[in-house]
Amino acid sequence: MGLSVNIRKAVNGFKLDAQWAIGDELAVLFGYSGAGKSMTLQMIAGLLKPDEGAIHLNGRPVFNSAAAIDLPPQARSFGYVFQDLALFPPMTVRENIHYGARGLSKHERELRSRDMMERFMIAGLEKKYPREISGGQKQRVALARALIRRPDALLLDEPFSALDAPLRSEMRNFLKEIRREFPIPVVLVTHDLAEAAALADRLIILADGRVAQTGTASEVLNSPSSPEVELLVNTRDKLLHASIARRN
Repeated sequence: MGLSVNIRKAVNGFKLDAQWAIGDELAVLFGYSGAGKSMTLQMIAGLLKPDEGAIHLNGRPVFNSAAAIDLPPQARSFGYVFQDLALFPPMTVRENIHYGARGLSKHERELRSRDMMERFMIAGLEKKYPREISGGQKQRVALARALIRRPDALLLDEPFSALDAPLRSEMRNFLKEIRREFPIPVVLVTHDLAEAAALADRLIILADGRVAQTGTASEVLNSPSSPEVELLVNTRDKLLHASIARRN
């Protein structure tokens, strides 16, 4: 069970060739810009088609080039939070969350949206518009919308990159709380090593479109498997060690 990825894609001279698998854990895709992190996430979600390979969620194929399987995004049980959150400005908080529950009955939509707003501590903001709420509240709305259908996995594409340091820390802690309530595979893309160290159950290092190393944050940071991984993680500082210490 969990999520397994074995995909290849060539775009404008760049070649992605990635193989990895996770269980009900939080995996961080980490690497330099252009390493293929967001591309991988988009192919998992069905927003971009691999040239070949397979993607399985809980043992079921959502993509398999050999078997001609390519489920559309809406048929894949993934919640997705984009880097810019993609909240709809003309919609209220309630309407934005309801958008994530398309296909459910009106009654079920109402029940779930009330439950999500309570869980995500945004009750009372139902009639507010995105421009009227704080950055942290927008993050919670986006996460509530992604999880309202109770997906089998959650994909996060640098969702905290626009936040200042204190709010980033707050949202990292909130994500840990969410993990306890939604024990599903989570894939987080980030270029922030401190964030990766603080959150990852498993760290997946991407370099030039391929997986260079996987392991716990401690394993990768303390025992890089190659000079390129060592160079990538060599910027760690006391903050990283403190992050790991807090996790342990």
